[in-house]
Amino acid sequence: MNNRMQKITDVLDKNKAEAIEVFDLREKNYFVDYAIIASSLGTKHTTALLDHLKKELKPEENFNNIDESGDWVVVDLGDVLIHIMTPEYRVKYDMETFLTELGKETSF
Repeated sequence: MNNRMQKITDVLDKNKAEAIEVFDLREKNYFVDYAIIASSLGTKHTTALLDHLKKELKPEENFNNIDESGDWVVVDLGDVLIHIMTPEYRVKYDMETFLTELGKETSF
C-alpha cells in the first residue's frame, strides 16, 4: 500500500474507525484507482471522521466532492473514494462484495 493510502487509513484508524479496508482498483474497470471503506460508530462519528480527514489531509489532498448523510459519507479525492458508513449501512449496501467482484470476467 502506498504512503498516501497509509496516511488516509492512519487518520481513520487513530480516530476510531473500524474495519478499514483498502481496495486497489487500478487493474479493474472502475473510475478510481482506490476505494477505502471504513465503519463509524454511529452518525455523529461518521461526521467526526470526515472532519478529521479534512483537517489532517488538507492541503495535500484535493477534496473534489463530499456526499454526506448521517449514515454514509463519500469523499471524492479524484482517484480515491473514501466511504465512511455506519455498521448498518455497511451491511445493507455491502460495498466490499461489489468492489471485490469488480472486473471479474463473466462468461456467457
